Amino acid sequence: MLHIQSVTKRFDGLTAVDSLDFEVHEGDIYGFLGPNGAGKTTTLRMIMGILEPDDGEITFSGNPIRNLPVNIFGYLPEERGLYQKQKLLETIVYFGVLKGLNEPEAKSRAIKWIERFDLSDYSYKKMQELSKGNQQKVQLILTLLHEPKLVVLDEPFTGLDPVNQLLLKNIIKEKQAEGVTFLFSTHQMEQVERLCTNICLINKGRIVLEGELTKIRRDFRSEVVTVQFDGVLPKIGIEDFLENPSVGESTVEGVLRNGTREFIKWLNQSVEIHNFSMRPPTLEEIFIETVGEKS
Repeated sequence: MLHIQSVTKRFDGLTAVDSLDFEVHEGDIYGFLGPNGAGKTTTLRMIMGILEPDDGEITFSGNPIRNLPVNIFGYLPEERGLYQKQKLLETIVYFGVLKGLNEPEAKSRAIKWIERFDLSDYSYKKMQELSKGNQQKVQLILTLLHEPKLVVLDEPFTGLDPVNQLLLKNIIKEKQAEGVTFLFSTHQMEQVERLCTNICLINKGRIVLEGELTKIRRDFRSEVVTVQFDGVLPKIGIEDFLENPSVGESTVEGVLRNGTREFIKWLNQSVEIHNFSMRPPTLEEIFIETVGEKS
């Protein structure tokens, strides 16, 4: 288990991370979310031991992370760093050796991952000859090659097309089944909803929402309503019932303000309802509303 205990980090008097406290259990895929400047990258760098907290402690399996060998961790930073003049295969082998593998083992694993990511034709090409998407695949291989127990992914889907996004999601699920723990940070909320069990949303260095994703969606105060109708919907009065209504020619959608019965009664005065549906808010909707409230 990864445990972030009352962790604080300051830079020149500015508190970038303020008393964060959350747990990531073994085998979990945990979404760590927030707007730009929220303190996510600073927190991830503290988890990886790149930065030291000013207060609090970070432990993994009960041990302070600073006491653990580096090969326990896999880290994909948002800002990429590959040696552009170096060839693909030798790059992967080099980083595998840095993570504690001997050269034959690093090469054997590298070839398997290169095949898995459909990069065999590029094995002896220089990094600068690869597309951004293929360079991202190389970064992912470097993150997973040494079989880490905790993997930190910062915007892992950047540059990947839909086919390779699906491949990465399948790999994450496979590793999760092996007991690997993932801490996953991204702005792509739909990926979080497909992958993550639990999430932590931070803003201005503090937690504003944390827990099981399905429960957060179920308990969130808003219900999103979609109505299909025939007729002409009045322009005046709709906002008494819906927040931020989106009105089309024969549909209207928005977050319900008041009771369902009152809204239906108001609609029936002007239009014929063909379909009326309600759903929990998406994570993106929760993100926007929560961050907006806290800003």
